[in-house]
Amino acid sequence: MPDDRSNETRPSPDALLEQAEREERGRLRIFLGAAPGVGKTYEMLMAGRARLADGVDVVIGIVETHGRKETQALLEGYELIPRRQVDYKGRVLDEMDIDAILVRRPALVLVDELAHTNAPGSRHPKRYLDVQEILTHGIDVYTTLNIQHVESLNDVVAQITRVRVRETVPDSVIDQADDIEIIDLTPDDLIKRLEEGKVYFPNTAQRAIENYFSPGNLTALRELALRRTAQRVDEQLLNHMQSHAIPGPWAAGERVLVCVDARPGGAARIRYARRLADRLRAPWTALHVDTPRSAGMSEDHKDRLAANLRLAEQLGAEVTTIPGQYVAQDIVRHAKANNFTHIVIGRPTRSRWRELIEGSLTYDLIRDAGDISVHVISGTEQASEAVPKTVGTAAEQKPFEIWPYLFATAYVAGSLAFGAVLDQFLDVRNLAIVFLVAVLASAVTGGLWPALYACLVSALAFNYFFLEPRYTLTIRDPESIVALAIFLVVAVIASNLTARVQRQAIAARSRARATEDLYQFSRKLAGAGTLD
Repeated sequence: MPDDRSNETRPSPDALLEQAEREERGRLRIFLGAAPGVGKTYEMLMAGRARLADGVDVVIGIVETHGRKETQALLEGYELIPRRQVDYKGRVLDEMDIDAILVRRPALVLVDELAHTNAPGSRHPKRYLDVQEILTHGIDVYTTLNIQHVESLNDVVAQITRVRVRETVPDSVIDQADDIEIIDLTPDDLIKRLEEGKVYFPNTAQRAIENYFSPGNLTALRELALRRTAQRVDEQLLNHMQSHAIPGPWAAGERVLVCVDARPGGAARIRYARRLADRLRAPWTALHVDTPRSAGMSEDHKDRLAANLRLAEQLGAEVTTIPGQYVAQDIVRHAKANNFTHIVIGRPTRSRWRELIEGSLTYDLIRDAGDISVHVISGTEQASEAVPKTVGTAAEQKPFEIWPYLFATAYVAGSLAFGAVLDQFLDVRNLAIVFLVAVLASAVTGGLWPALYACLVSALAFNYFFLEPRYTLTIRDPESIVALAIFLVVAVIASNLTARVQRQAIAARSRARATEDLYQFSRKLAGAGTLD
């Protein structure tokens, strides 16, 4: 197995590109709260005031005080960018003036309520788009956001509070944040603020406490905010490790990787990984390694693999397929690069002598995993090693075909005839190259086993017809024994490498066809969207 440690310590190009793009943009800090009234705007203004004290050029793009005296008092000492007035249906609406901010070009601008919908006729329909434009000009932004406005959590929040929030911010915007500072209050403290009239007016506060701001709702919203913040922090940690070529895992947060293949027992392994992820409260991924031999999988194997991957997706896993050659090494490399702390594989059921001859994927994984915990599970359905060596039995499932062996015999016969012609011109040991051509041709046209068959027949023919004493299988000259042994070794290695290249070519064509199908499908979807 080749040593790929150099690949493991090489920085990720994607992570380096993302880091370079971030350096050209302004930095975004989001003050995230579980509910209105926890003090997001207050904390943002306090953080901005600290930056002012450090000599940073800070301005206020827009801040909504909602009549709160403590917040209003914090505006003193700030430069306020005048708001842009928009006439809408006889009303005058105030919006943030992006152009004035870009002309003023401060180092930091404070922008309240990231999920706000701008008045019709504004440059952007949403305030988060205004913020993104400001960031592209290299200006830092502090902004506020409540967890109920996160797009991916919209349905969850509606189920908890029975209130559907219409103003949402895409998760991609939150993922672009350089810092997320969670502003947290216990439910009792927030309810106390409501009762004191520090969030809403007294006549509104009581209704809010009885409905949206119940202790149960606030506890659930706090958990959502903490989880979403932890998710972003985990992504930042992973990006830092990849951009600095730090080998994982760093067990700052748990991550589960389950290996999926086409053999029986995959479903039990996937369900175990889901239970493990639930216990650890961790994200989990189902990984399949697509090796060159995958192209030879039978339809039954392909259907079972698709069913296993579909089950993993239904249970909430992120499904990933990667190309690879050495399965155990590819799994460990992927796990370390993505900071997985747990790998789930299946118990090997092959006989001990087969493991000694062919090697054990389970043993290789455990040996190479380092600090990653490896879970080896057993199951009544398991038939073989429960790692994504799906292709290990695929070729054996194919019906036996005689034609590749007939072609191999023909190649050896041709080499024998050609060798007889060259026998009077070349030293006998040089004739082995002629038979090596037959072995390579058999590997290209028929694969590994016909090539090994050609190797054996070539060795016998070379010995019988060209080595002294001729027309016997005995060898008189010790040098000839060495030459024949070297021929066998070279022929076996060459046939194996040639067959492997052939499988890689077939797999590459298969992936190219799949990519082309996806491209055509996306074009059709784009066309349908245009027609709509």
